[in-house]
Amino acid sequence: MGRQYKPANVPAINKLFDLSGRVAIVTGGSRGLGEEMAEGLAEAGASLMLCARREEWLTPTVARMRARGFAVEGEIADVSKPADVQTVVDKTVAVYGKVDILVNNAGVTWGARPEEMPVDKWQKVIDINLTGAFLFSQATGREMLARQYGRIINVASIAGLQASVNGPHYAGYSASKAGLMGLTRELAATWGRQGIRVNAIAPGFFHSRLADPAIPLAEPGIKASSPIPRVGLPGELKGVAVFLASDASNYITGQVIVVDGGRSIA
Repeated sequence: MGRQYKPANVPAINKLFDLSGRVAIVTGGSRGLGEEMAEGLAEAGASLMLCARREEWLTPTVARMRARGFAVEGEIADVSKPADVQTVVDKTVAVYGKVDILVNNAGVTWGARPEEMPVDKWQKVIDINLTGAFLFSQATGREMLARQYGRIINVASIAGLQASVNGPHYAGYSASKAGLMGLTRELAATWGRQGIRVNAIAPGFFHSRLADPAIPLAEPGIKASSPIPRVGLPGELKGVAVFLASDASNYITGQVIVVDGGRSIA
């Protein structure tokens, strides 16, 4: 008879998803999907550094999370500015001693047909959505490389995978999210042997300040042809973020997890 394989020291499922003792930076973490993912990381045990562009968004979110007993700090930052990015990373290390997890969620968009797109709006979207993710990955990557451990999660979009004849039209946003998927693969390949995993989440349409103006254009198609015929609900990204940040996904890197109710396969 062949020898039966018996795995040794296999962690229990609750241990695989446990983020106790881990430290996470979440960009754009003061509201919407960023706040939801940050909340999930905190519920799994992580300490948080939230960054956002506006204090009136950030301060109440930090207060709400602290009221729940979470370890949370906040920092105002423009992710497209290297000095701001470094300040967030330095503060995180000063407060918590390390950075284990980065969620690149900060993003903007600008809706216009390509022939009408103002170049300055195109540039702003690219600077925040793509260059900002690179700058944060670079700055946190240096800290992670020193410890040979890190988990980077880039928040992309199905807009980087598919377009629509009927709109919404947002060339800069689509290009930035497609670029973010490429950046995910490149960083994963470059840093994988130094203990850093890099993956992306590509949400479909979820209600948020960013998406709500476009949802009326997209929702009829979602209801008509998506296997799950609705817009995403609150809480449906939280588990994916925790999964990619935790030991439950230790053998996954360079991947894009699509969370769109099956719309992109139909």
